[in-house]
Amino acid sequence: MEAYTDFASVYDIFMDQTPYREWADFLADTIEKYGISKPAGGNVPASLPDGDEGGEILRSERDLVLDLGCGTGTLTELLYQKGYDMIGVDNSEEMLGTALAKREMSGSEILYLCQDMRELDLYSTVGTVVSVCDCVNYLLEDEDVEETFAQVNNYLHPGGLFIFDFNTLYKYEKVIGNATIAENREDCSFIWENFYHEDEMINEYDLTIFVKDDNGLFRRFTENHFQRGYTLEEMLRFVEKAGMEVIFTLDADTHEKPGESSERIYVAARECRK
Repeated sequence: MEAYTDFASVYDIFMDQTPYREWADFLADTIEKYGISKPAGGNVPASLPDGDEGGEILRSERDLVLDLGCGTGTLTELLYQKGYDMIGVDNSEEMLGTALAKREMSGSEILYLCQDMRELDLYSTVGTVVSVCDCVNYLLEDEDVEETFAQVNNYLHPGGLFIFDFNTLYKYEKVIGNATIAENREDCSFIWENFYHEDEMINEYDLTIFVKDDNGLFRRFTENHFQRGYTLEEMLRFVEKAGMEVIFTLDADTHEKPGESSERIYVAARECRK
C-alpha cells in the first residue's frame, strides 16, 4: 500500500511528542546565522552575498523558505509564525489535506504543492530549503538522492541554504532494525514492525493501525514503508556532487560533532555555483 494514505488521518496523534518547536527554533537560528532569507520585518542577514540586495522580486525569492517533505504542515506553520514566507511540498495528498486544514484554521498564507521531491518544480528560486524528520531516507537509491539534491540546488537562490537531517545506517542496523514498537491509546493504537535488509541497507516497517470510529468500533488498516540508511560520508558526497558546499554537520540529539553512534544527523549546505 502507498505510504501516508490512511496513516495521514492519525499521523499527528502519534507524532504529538515530536519536538517540532525545537526543530523550528534550530532552523530559524541556522537561517539567521548562515542563510540569506529573512523573516518579515527582520534585518537583512549578515551572510547575504555582496551586491545581492537586489530589487523587490529578487528579495521576495531570497526570503522564501521551502519545507521539502512537509507532511501535515506542523513545522511549516511554526516557521510561518516566525515570519518566513513558506512553501510546503509533499508527495502525499492525504498529508497535504491535513496541512490545508491547519492553514484554514490558522489563516496562514502558506503555499502547498503536491510533488515528488525528485521532480521538484517551483515558480521561482527560494532562499532556503529545509527537510527534516528523515524525509531524505525515503529516497532508496543513490540516483534518487542525487536527483533531489540537484533539484534543490537548481531552485536555491545564489548563496541559498539547504538544511536537512537523515537517519544513519547505524540507527537502522543497531537501534531499530528488526524491532517491534507498539503504542495503545484510547481511540487508536499501532504496531510498528521493523525489518532491516542488510544487503540493500533498507529498513522496512509495517504499520498496523486501529482507529475507533463514531460507532465505537475499531477500524484496522495497514501501511508498508521503506527507508534507506546512509552514512555521513555518503551524504556529503551527494551534497558536493549537487554543487553545494557543506557548512556544518551536527548530531541531531547532542548538537555536537557526529560520531559512529549518531542516529540522526543535521547537514547544512550552501549553493555556491550560480
